Amino acid sequence: MRILLSNDDGYLSPGLHALETAVAAFGEVTVVAPDRDRSGASNSLTLENPLRATRSESGYYKVNGTPTDCVHLGITGLMEEEPDMVISGINLGANLGDDVIYSGTVAGAMEGRHLGLPAIAVSICSFAPKHLETAARAAESLVRRLRDEPLPADVILNVNVPDLPLEKILGYRATRLGHRHKAEPATRSMDPRGQTIFWVGPPGPEQDAGEGTDFHAVRQGYISVTPLQIDLTRHEQLPRMEGWLERTVP
Repeated sequence: MRILLSNDDGYLSPGLHALETAVAAFGEVTVVAPDRDRSGASNSLTLENPLRATRSESGYYKVNGTPTDCVHLGITGLMEEEPDMVISGINLGANLGDDVIYSGTVAGAMEGRHLGLPAIAVSICSFAPKHLETAARAAESLVRRLRDEPLPADVILNVNVPDLPLEKILGYRATRLGHRHKAEPATRSMDPRGQTIFWVGPPGPEQDAGEGTDFHAVRQGYISVTPLQIDLTRHEQLPRMEGWLERTVP
């Protein structure tokens, strides 16, 4: 297998190193990651400035761009052969529910959605995890399952792992995305020159977090695996939209 790894925490993240170690046995691994923390970059692509990819001491490519830049560059410019799959992570901090809209970790996986195997985004539910090896083991197990029994290649698996010892993990759960309340208000402040500045507020608390959601699974001690797709079309609304547009005067 040829596996491309990336993340949004930057090439120095311990989560990225743990992920590389976990999947190295499956074949040829190439790491292309941002040169600094690019959390919250979502699917942004750099178009107005050149991208520079340089080798770090670890052999990773570090790029002055977003996670999407990294995966795009890895597939189209750095790797001699197209990879079989992309894995993004291990992110320090959960990517649950509405988080996937903003997540650079999930965006990195999305950029690899048209390869031979589904892309995977892996997050551990702590910003200072004590059990990173649990998330690494989950990634290893899922890659092995995909190798032995592939899923459709256009699926993106969003994986969230509780920060627990492996022996306390209850198993895997197939989940849907939960939902949060709206984000907390931005915090207004002043810079040293007297100019108004704002800090983006924290995400809102859980709203839809019951049985079947990723929030619920993680809280119960399960590894949450949510299959994602790129098609944002609300298909059931198309007939109503047709009628609505017929009554709309140009």
